[in-house]
Amino acid sequence: MKKNYGPVYSLPLGLWITIFFIVPTCIIFIYSFLTKATYGGVQWQFSLEGYKALANTSFINVVWITVYISVISTFLTVLFAIPTAYYIARNKHKNQLLLLVIIPFWTNFLIRVYAWIAILGNNGFVNNILVKLGVIDTYIQFLYNQYAVILVIIYTYLPYAILPLYSSIEKFDFSLLEAARDLGATKAQAFFKVLLPNIKGGLATSILFTFIPALGSYVIPMLVGGKDSMMLGNIISRELTTTRNWPLASSISVVLTVITMIGVLLFLKLNKNNLESIKKLVVREKAGEESI
Repeated sequence: MKKNYGPVYSLPLGLWITIFFIVPTCIIFIYSFLTKATYGGVQWQFSLEGYKALANTSFINVVWITVYISVISTFLTVLFAIPTAYYIARNKHKNQLLLLVIIPFWTNFLIRVYAWIAILGNNGFVNNILVKLGVIDTYIQFLYNQYAVILVIIYTYLPYAILPLYSSIEKFDFSLLEAARDLGATKAQAFFKVLLPNIKGGLATSILFTFIPALGSYVIPMLVGGKDSMMLGNIISRELTTTRNWPLASSISVVLTVITMIGVLLFLKLNKNNLESIKKLVVREKAGEESI
């Protein structure tokens, strides 16, 4: 009788997840129901003040801005990632192109964000070029707004969206696209009805890898955003470092976690429904072929 070593092999990963993910999450959840101490930290006294403070309109507005920026950034990032991953997968120099996608990971995250400040600033590269070309007379304010935040988020998380999509597209049988075209489908129909259903795993991973970090982003809004682009991550950072209201910061973190979980579960449910529809369609087609 062979022994089952599965639990032994999974023990290190289980310990890692428990210590660094489950335990901190539980601590945050507990802190959200405690009382703020006079000089920061918490008092071990039950309180709902952290959640009551979230009922004001300013916080609801920040939640809306956070979700709005995250959804728009995710949509545009995946929209740019799909043709890029497709081009790389079909190119004979795919290894070199993948290297170009990975190169930004070699540079510090803050340096890359500050590079965008140098590019889009009032005295930055773009404004100077436009002035020298005579396109504009005065500098344009490209930074410190929601558009700048969305642009930098797209740039930052685009590699995370490209790589899983490339992995799925590379395994795709491209002869199916040719067969669809032979059967009368247009390029758009072949793309939406043949390619996308077969790369839904990579597409789902790309969306999650972009949406989740974008939702919790605070460095990008802090450096290139303005008053209208403050996100939940900025509020959490302020409550932890400036006002030292740990229960309020914890309650905001719990809300952010709940929003993330709801978004992920809804997306996974939608993706599951789509996969079931595709399976039913395949079964019908096979049944039709057998009857012929």
